[in-house]
Amino acid sequence: MIHPTAIIHPKAQVHSSVVVGPYSVIDAEVVVGRDCWLGPHVYLTGKTVIGAGNRFFSGAVVGEAPQDLKYKGDPSGLRVGDHNTFREHCTVHRANFAGEETIIGNNNLLMAGCHVAHNCILGDHIILVNGCLIAGHVEVGDRAVVSGNCLVHQFVRIGTLSMMQGGSAISKDLPPFSVARGDNHICGLNTIGLRRAGLTSEQRLELKKAYHTLFRSGRSLRTASEEARGLFSSGPARQLVDFVATAAKRGVCADISAHDQADETEAE
Repeated sequence: MIHPTAIIHPKAQVHSSVVVGPYSVIDAEVVVGRDCWLGPHVYLTGKTVIGAGNRFFSGAVVGEAPQDLKYKGDPSGLRVGDHNTFREHCTVHRANFAGEETIIGNNNLLMAGCHVAHNCILGDHIILVNGCLIAGHVEVGDRAVVSGNCLVHQFVRIGTLSMMQGGSAISKDLPPFSVARGDNHICGLNTIGLRRAGLTSEQRLELKKAYHTLFRSGRSLRTASEEARGLFSSGPARQLVDFVATAAKRGVCADISAHDQADETEAE
C-alpha cells in the first residue's frame, strides 16, 4: 500500500490501511488515520493529525509552516477531521503559535490551488473552489461555498450556508445564508443552498424577512439589528440576526443595493 519511492519518517503514525503514492513524504510528527489515500508528490508535515478517509491529490501540501513573520518555529498544529478531499496543489498551513491549531472539519472539498492559512477554522461540508485564498484566523461555517479565485481577509467570519460568487473579495464578515458579490457586498439569500439543505418554506420566508429588516430597511445596521432581535426569536432567522449583532470590529458586508430587488431575484 506504500509506493517504494515514498518517504515516511519512522516516527510518523500511519494506519496500516493508508495508501501512499509515488514520491509522497510524511514527516515525523504526522498522524494519518485509517483509509486515507495519498496520490503522488503529496507532502504532509508539521504537528498534523489527520482523521479517517481523507484523500490528498498530487502536489497537496498540508501542515506546512505559516506564512507569518511572527512565526518562530513553535510546535503549532493542524487538525483534520474525516472524509475531506484535498485536490491538486492545495495548501493548508498549521497555526502560528504553540498550543494553537488550524482546524479542518469533516466532508469538505478543497479544490485545486486553493489556500487555507494559519489558525483558520473550517466546519463541515464546505466547498473551496479552485484558486480561492483564505487568510489567517478566518472561520468558515458549515456548508459554505467559496467560489473560484475569491479572496478572504484575515479574521473574517463566513457564515453557515453562505456563498461567495466567483472572483468576489471580502474583508468584512459574510452573514450566514447570504450571497457575496464583488467587494464586501451581498446581493440576497442563497436560496438554492437553503432548499438543498432542507430548510422549510416557513424558515426561508422568515430568513427573507430578517434579511430585509437588516439590510434593506434603509436604517443603520445597528438600529435594524436591534429591531430584528425583537422580531425573530428562533431558527435560522435568529441565527442570521445574532451573527450580525456579534460582528467583528471590521463590520458586516452590506447589501449591494437596498432598492434593487432584481439583485435578490437573480441570487435566488
